[in-house]
Amino acid sequence: MNVHTSKFKCTECGKCLCSNQAVIMHRRTHYGEKPFECSVCSKRFTTSSELVLHRRIHSGQKPYKCHLCDKAFRQSQHLNTHMRVHTGDKPYKCSLCDKSFNQSSHLQTHKRHLHSNRKPYDCRYCGKLFKSNCDLNIHVRIHTGAKPYSCRHCSECFTQLCQLKTHLLKSHNEGTWFTCNICQKKFTQKTILKKHVRRHEGVKPYVCNECQKCFCTAAELRNHVPRHSDVKHFCCGRCGKMLRHKQTVVLHFSRCSGSLPFTVV
Repeated sequence: MNVHTSKFKCTECGKCLCSNQAVIMHRRTHYGEKPFECSVCSKRFTTSSELVLHRRIHSGQKPYKCHLCDKAFRQSQHLNTHMRVHTGDKPYKCSLCDKSFNQSSHLQTHKRHLHSNRKPYDCRYCGKLFKSNCDLNIHVRIHTGAKPYSCRHCSECFTQLCQLKTHLLKSHNEGTWFTCNICQKKFTQKTILKKHVRRHEGVKPYVCNECQKCFCTAAELRNHVPRHSDVKHFCCGRCGKMLRHKQTVVLHFSRCSGSLPFTVV
């Protein structure tokens, strides 16, 4: 039963909320209002609580600590999700294969990358297509030069959070190294270690549906799949022509417009 009454109702979408203040904050999502600005990087947020969480990226504050390992997190829900690493709980199951995940976002990423060829997000600078807006935003920083992640120990800045974490480990010995128990090689991310260990074990869990060829990583499978289809992944930002191969992108853009800025990655 919804305990919220129509007294506090959004006039835009009809959603009922618990207070007038909640309605005010909710309406910002419709109008794109972001009145709270980070004093470090100028990124803006809809609510003050979102800004508080964001500031922890710059301060390094991680108040939620795991009692089973030395991991700490900026948000309580991140700790709750992390605990599944220890329990082995993977409640999110793919309906298209036998893979399971400990986070719903990981399941959605899995479905988008392995079970779908849709790439609805295109780069306005070079025409490259992406499956998610997040991937597109990271890519665009290559063209704009934006580096929103700054090191609190030195002047270094980075385009991605994972790059900052790697820098903190290598340059300031802050964080956790992940070591391969077979060859003792160290890695900055657990996901990279898992992929590395698969090569030792000969495990290739990613299978092409067309030719049954197997791969160690999802990225290797993604690079292979276009060989079996006529899907054109690149779109010219000037004329709209679709291009299948990366190597033809530079040639086409140079012919289409000598003034169009682009970078192929």
